[in-house]
Amino acid sequence: MKLLKLFLLFVIIELSVGLSAHRSFLNYRVYRLKPNKPEQLESLKSLEVRHEEVFFLDHLKLGLLNVVVAPEFNENFLDFLQNEKISYDLIDKNAQASLDLDIEPIADANRRSDDYSWSEYHELNDTYLWLQNTAGKYPNVATVFKAGESYEGRDLLGLKIDHKGEGDRQAIFLEAGMHAREWISPATSTFFINELLTSQNPEIMNLAKSYVWYILPHANPDGYVYTHSTNRLWRKTRSPQANNCYGTDPNRNWAFHWREIGASDEPCSESYAGPKAFSEKETETLAQYLQSLPEPVFMYLSLHSFSQLLLYPYGHTSTLPENHKDLEYIFRSAVQGMKRRFGTRYTGGNVYDAIYPAAGSSMDWAYGVLKVKYSFCYELRPSGYSFWTGFRLPASQIIPTGQETTDALVEMIKAARTLKK
Repeated sequence: MKLLKLFLLFVIIELSVGLSAHRSFLNYRVYRLKPNKPEQLESLKSLEVRHEEVFFLDHLKLGLLNVVVAPEFNENFLDFLQNEKISYDLIDKNAQASLDLDIEPIADANRRSDDYSWSEYHELNDTYLWLQNTAGKYPNVATVFKAGESYEGRDLLGLKIDHKGEGDRQAIFLEAGMHAREWISPATSTFFINELLTSQNPEIMNLAKSYVWYILPHANPDGYVYTHSTNRLWRKTRSPQANNCYGTDPNRNWAFHWREIGASDEPCSESYAGPKAFSEKETETLAQYLQSLPEPVFMYLSLHSFSQLLLYPYGHTSTLPENHKDLEYIFRSAVQGMKRRFGTRYTGGNVYDAIYPAAGSSMDWAYGVLKVKYSFCYELRPSGYSFWTGFRLPASQIIPTGQETTDALVEMIKAARTLKK
């Protein structure tokens, strides 16, 4: 009996430690701000240093911004908005209650190793084990590759699919999970891997065999682990930065017009571009891997969420790319494919005009440095008009998101094939 009591006490302690490790947003307010003047944006930047009391869920821009505010800072925050004449709506009185909604079931790590499904989300090691098992199941066409490593020493693992056809082989590289909290992004990438290997649809089979595929589900593994262990809202990497802050926005850290516009030099900011281009081990090693690929890259794809957008270069300027007519043609084909199955509507265009200026992204680097003519970024479900927790897409939508995204990829690559070399 004494041993049983000690065991139960140990379990309770372990559970309490585990629970206390998760950041609580109990009674945190969520406001939707409506800044309409550049000077209001400048004043809002002063709040980024108060990252424990207030943080922005969106890049600072004119229009609409969602911001999470700690209860002890709420009164000061409202005074600030009044002084700056920034209009707002209170959209959630208790952020934790919304985060506690049981819409994101996570797979049990103790289940059978081959029982991987898309009815639930998976932790990092679970997906890495699935990649290894999948490569073992299809040894003639699938191999696990390492595209780099993280600050905390985790590998960036992906799956290469190569049917080894004749003639000059071109690659398509698909990267997901750059922003940690966007769980639907890696889930969609693994769904697509499974489609390429198992689908009996002739168009998907043809797609799988026509290119060498490199699919990387987790470009930011440290951040993804942190969203499971500590803070579901975490976006950045986990490297220590100045001012007792952590992490860099890995999609502002690439060495192409780095930090020229649409990125922050404030270490506590959600869009912090880092102290220099490729300061993050994740982006630096991934870029090195991309430059080492033996095949020419036909298309580069980046999966994010959320807003239901399809984007192409550039983020640093409104000047359109030289082949913008081709990119627009592919864009139109893809969004038509996206809505065919469920009627899901995507909009988009070049980043600078379609959403906001944002320099230093992987997509722009692939286009501008790696010289990949067809470079795109998907912002997956839900739409931009959704609730502030839109990046927490219910697990019931993983499969339909994967299906419609596969439809879109089929159409966009078919369209790209028809263009002049």
